[in-house]
Amino acid sequence: MMPLIQKLLLDAGCADNPAVAEAVEQACYNQTSFVEAVLDCEGVRERDFLLAMAHTLNLTWWEGGGDKPAEPGLRRHLPAEIALRHRVLPVKFEEATEENDLGHGTLHLSTFDPLNLVTHQRVASSVPHNIVWHVGQRTKIAEGLQKLYGLGADTFEKILRGRADWGSEELGDEVTVLDGPEDEEASVVRFVNQILRRGLEQRATDIHVEPQQDRLRIRYRIDGRLEELPVPENIKSLQASVIARLKIMARLDIAEKRLPQDGRINLELDGLPIDVRVATIPSVEGESVSLRLLAQQAVTIDRLGMTDNVRPVVEELLKLPNGIILITGPTGSGKSTTLYAYLTELNQAHRRIVTIEDPVEYKMPGIVQIAVKPEIGLTFATGLRSILRGDPNVVMIGEMRDLETTEIAIRAALTGHLVLSTLHTNDAIGGITRLVDMGVEPFLVSSAVRAFFAQRLVRKLCPLCRQPAEVERDYLQSINFPMSTPGTIMRAVGCEACRGSGYQGRLSIYEVVLVTHALQHLINTRAHPAEMHRQAMKDGFIPMRGYGFQKVLSGDTTIEEVLSVTAMDRKAEDGVPARAVTVPLKHAA
Repeated sequence: MMPLIQKLLLDAGCADNPAVAEAVEQACYNQTSFVEAVLDCEGVRERDFLLAMAHTLNLTWWEGGGDKPAEPGLRRHLPAEIALRHRVLPVKFEEATEENDLGHGTLHLSTFDPLNLVTHQRVASSVPHNIVWHVGQRTKIAEGLQKLYGLGADTFEKILRGRADWGSEELGDEVTVLDGPEDEEASVVRFVNQILRRGLEQRATDIHVEPQQDRLRIRYRIDGRLEELPVPENIKSLQASVIARLKIMARLDIAEKRLPQDGRINLELDGLPIDVRVATIPSVEGESVSLRLLAQQAVTIDRLGMTDNVRPVVEELLKLPNGIILITGPTGSGKSTTLYAYLTELNQAHRRIVTIEDPVEYKMPGIVQIAVKPEIGLTFATGLRSILRGDPNVVMIGEMRDLETTEIAIRAALTGHLVLSTLHTNDAIGGITRLVDMGVEPFLVSSAVRAFFAQRLVRKLCPLCRQPAEVERDYLQSINFPMSTPGTIMRAVGCEACRGSGYQGRLSIYEVVLVTHALQHLINTRAHPAEMHRQAMKDGFIPMRGYGFQKVLSGDTTIEEVLSVTAMDRKAEDGVPARAVTVPLKHAA
């Protein structure tokens, strides 16, 4: 073993690790990087080892990380192909001064393998500047490279260089150079695959490809929030190729650019099938493409994380032989996921379950699923009529959009079928007024509907970095926060596991209104929604904000998340107490 390597291992405190000794020996034999071999060994702390190496080699440590955006000008000083292949990150550039004899300026580069001579040679031959090397962590360098160059920058650099070499840049976006040094079509395919894989790895639910005036913006929706993906600065010139590739994958008409289109892509990642719904929208800057990523895995009630006072209610409702269970909420509030969880619970050999959806989001074995196709006359109403002639026990309707569909669903509920469906309303009580506004007679609503659910999605705290929060008691009182049973309010902090957001995943918060005899009377007499709300409170109704506060006390989410998706609980009148939840605090200043 070389003396320098021995000294580095001694300084890093891992010279006695047999796994390290074997890895170094193997790396020397194969003439590969011994630094990477050591970093991959179990028991080696990457930061400690690299810090010791920087100290031994008298190199400056580069901490990296943080939310500070990378300086875009840095990428002009080092080609993306060199930076990404050798994992070398430009971190600073100093302009030439009179004291600088070469007059080329100084480029500061960070690497985790400062002993790699091949990297030094490639950089020296590609950069007309003085080079100052720094040492940094692999993960921080990888993050910095993506922020600086964008996803797939090396691929696009080759394409653009190929276009320039073959003199085709004036032909615009539609040209594919078939005999150039780089197959543009294959490169675009690879780039689109990278976009999809990256989105799946980051647990994105949606990917938006949005043409802008001077760039092509790509955004992921992760845990309900949109985050922009860093992309190469020249991606705008390949906008048409990227969008065309997505349309080809979705089996859409690539020649039609004036009308919206819908399609579907079937993917697989690590053996898990992924269904991608694709929608294109024509805009003044080009076609915008939205992709909804749907993992084809079973959704159960256990995964919904319902509290102990809501889950028994759901289980009893699902045992009913007939009636309608309605789930309300805006688009993106998780209604479909909840419906599929209920269907999973009901999916047994002695029940025939038929669904009609637009589109079918999750394919479930043992259930007959129908996709709406208005272009051939298969609507919710026509499909529902056929379903009822097919001897179902349970019917699921993707959405009650019109009076005709709703009336058929009500007749199905009154003739012995259990019907599950959704409505777009703000709260559970709003589901009652929505049905009446659609033209349904109040006595039919009160007779057929068994319960109205409303739900929203909130971000879930990262379990690795959440910490107890200090909250002013006056503030808690001002938002009607329950203050009587044990619980701990937590706050978001941020770590590498949650990408610094402090949140990881989402959970549902609910409110449930059961249609009791008293509420039936109010519906039949067309009572005001506030009066129905008061009656629901008497019947034990817990508002959505109160349910969310229970999740706050259990350490699952934060007060800010709950307040961002819920309205203040209505004040009670006529002596009826306004209670959110009678759950107190353990930790609150």
